[in-house]
This record gives sequence, structure tokens and C-alpha cells, in this order.
Amino acid sequence: MSFRRLFSLKRNLSVMGAAILLTAGVARAQSTVSPAADPASGESSSQSYQFLADDLNAAAEPAAAGGGQYDNHGGGGSSHGRFHWAFEGGAGANGPVGNDKPFITWGANFTVGAGLHLNHRLTVLGEYQFMDNKLPGALIAAGGADAGNAHINSITGAILFDIVPEKWATGAYVVGGGGYYHMSTNFTDFECCDFFGSEVPVTALSITSNQLGGNLGIGIYHKLGGVYGDGTMRLFAEVRYLFINSPPLASQGVSIGGGTTELLPITLGVRF
Repeated sequence: MSFRRLFSLKRNLSVMGAAILLTAGVARAQSTVSPAADPASGESSSQSYQFLADDLNAAAEPAAAGGGQYDNHGGGGSSHGRFHWAFEGGAGANGPVGNDKPFITWGANFTVGAGLHLNHRLTVLGEYQFMDNKLPGALIAAGGADAGNAHINSITGAILFDIVPEKWATGAYVVGGGGYYHMSTNFTDFECCDFFGSEVPVTALSITSNQLGGNLGIGIYHKLGGVYGDGTMRLFAEVRYLFINSPPLASQGVSIGGGTTELLPITLGVRF
């Protein structure tokens, strides 16, 4: 066989193989892309559009499900108008301001509360607070006692307003409210003696009052949890100005000080 015939045979075989492969590929593409259907009925086009709509709806469902929660990174919770429970707990110190310095000294406070997050900025709370303050030596002496303290129990309502964008992990807020305050000023004597020979504190005089009061303050917070600091739990630190329209203290008809009560409670706690 000559070289020219061998080359011609190889060329013909190559062309036939390419034609067979091309024909098989076209047939397979037609069977995959376009199922048998009546072109006039438009059934294939309708099915394709339906599959596309189903895919778009499936992709949109996770985003819609995540947008309805308060304080999530998506930021869509407040637009759905859903309320969420709020809780808080904290403790700290409080000191006198204004004319109260001769009648009360520094002490401690404990606060718990619950309410509702109306949206990502506005929260309403019902709060219980207990304050324990000491009395100055001059006031104790005027009462004829050895020691003394002032206890304040309060049940109040408060409104908290966030003043920074929702997605910030650290922010600030203003808070204020008012309600019912019960104040008890106690004078104590030490008498001898208990089983171990120690002096025993005995309340010599207790003066109580019930009145309305109010508070106003500012605070800062830091969100815990979440990749972007967008968890619902927050550490907070705040200071409020507290005013109680308490009556003057009196013992057996003799005034021994007191009157309006002004304090600065400083509280550290957690809120969520």
C-alpha cells in the first residue's frame, strides 16, 4: 500500500469519527434540554418558568425567616411589630447629693426588673430596687442612738431609649421613670448581751414614709454574643438622679433632719 493511500484512509476515518461524535452529542443535548412536547401548547416553557419561580421562592424563604427576630444582625425585627420580653438585674452603690449629705451617706443598691422591648430602640420596664444607706454620725447623735441606717424600697416604671444605631455592639441610652417609694429611717442601740457576751443591736426608733418619686439617668452597654455583637444579652453601667419628696424626720414632735431625698444610684448589671 502506497503512502498516499494510507494517508487518505486515515483522513477518511478521522472525518467519520468526528461526524459520529457530533451526531451523538447533538442527540444527547436534545434529549436533556427539551423533553417531547407540543410546541403549540407551550407546555415546556410553562414548566421551565415554574421551576425558576420555585427556585427563587426557596432562596427567599431563609431570609424572610431570619428577618422577624428582634436584635438579630438582619435588623428587620422591629418592622414586624413583635414585642419581646425584657429582663434585668444589677447592683451597685448610691450616694447623696444636694442638701441630703447631712442626713444620709453612701450605701448599696440592688435592682431587678422585667418588661417589653417594643422595638430595637424603645424598652419599657417595671423595676424593684432596694437601697441601704448609713446615717451620718451627727444625725444618729440627734436621734439619741448608737447607729442608724436608711432603707428605701421602690416599685417604679421606667422607659429606656437607645440613642445609637442598632448594629453597634457598644452603645448608650437614656432612662427615666417614677413610682412608689417606701423609706424607713432606723436608729439602733447596742444592748448587752447575747449568749456569747456580745452586744445586740436593738431598733430604738424607726421612722417610715410612703411617697412618690422619680429618676432620670444615662447608661452605656455592650452586647454579648453573635458574630457582630448582635446578641440580646447586654452588660450595662448606668447612673440615675433619684428624687423622693419625703417628709422631714421627727422624733416625739422634734425635727431631727431630713426632708426631700436626693441620691445618685450607680448600677452595674445585665439586661436582655
